[in-house]
Amino acid sequence: MSGNEDLVKLYSGRILALAADIPHAERLAEPQVTSKKRSPLCGSTVTVDLVLENGRIKDFGQDVKACALGQASAAILGQQAIGRTREEIERARDQLKAMLKSEGPIPDAPFEGYEVLLPARDYKNRHASILLALEATLAAFDEACASV
Repeated sequence: MSGNEDLVKLYSGRILALAADIPHAERLAEPQVTSKKRSPLCGSTVTVDLVLENGRIKDFGQDVKACALGQASAAILGQQAIGRTREEIERARDQLKAMLKSEGPIPDAPFEGYEVLLPARDYKNRHASILLALEATLAAFDEACASV
């Protein structure tokens, strides 16, 4: 397969559709906590705002400046973030990382939508951008816990 065919396969219609319609793609007016993460390799950034209640995400906002793969990942997270605990987000991040880096299975429900990113396994330079929204969300949880 040529390089161009590989890129066509990587940037599937599903990935582009997710990237074009990111849920919760606005910053919160009054976040309890905010975290910004940047991928040094590609320069992608994700800023996540959270409001937590009883250890769960009550409100979620994100500002995503990333490639289509990072945007698609943020869209999948945005679809599922409300009501999730830190442990659920961490498990999704760990499972996604294993899927990308060591041919692990797709993440468990409700994060099985990350299956769309299976073709990105071969593009190690994109992995950090794909993980960025989850990393920013975990950092926000950690900051909220540290300030309590």
